[in-house]
Amino acid sequence: MRALHYLTFEISEDTDGIDTVEGMASTDAAAHAHALAEARAVIEWARAHHPHGPGPLDEGFDWDHDLQVSQDGDWHTVTLTLSGTAAFLEAFQRQFATSLD
Repeated sequence: MRALHYLTFEISEDTDGIDTVEGMASTDAAAHAHALAEARAVIEWARAHHPHGPGPLDEGFDWDHDLQVSQDGDWHTVTLTLSGTAAFLEAFQRQFATSLD
């Protein structure tokens, strides 16, 4: 997987032990397609390396995701939220260490 240039991720953990990674990129219209492609590439990485997902963690899946795209004038925002098990988060951190805030 190539390095990410647009998405920046933050990790949080809730009291139930579910780890969440939220990535966001805000770009002008010219770069929007690149930011969206990065989000899709991260999802494809997760599918390829953690095939027991996506799906609800409370149903036994290893990870799940939510991809949101919004626009305000010429400004575009891509938000990718991933939730997962500790093993999923560890693998994510190894793969995308340079994109973590």
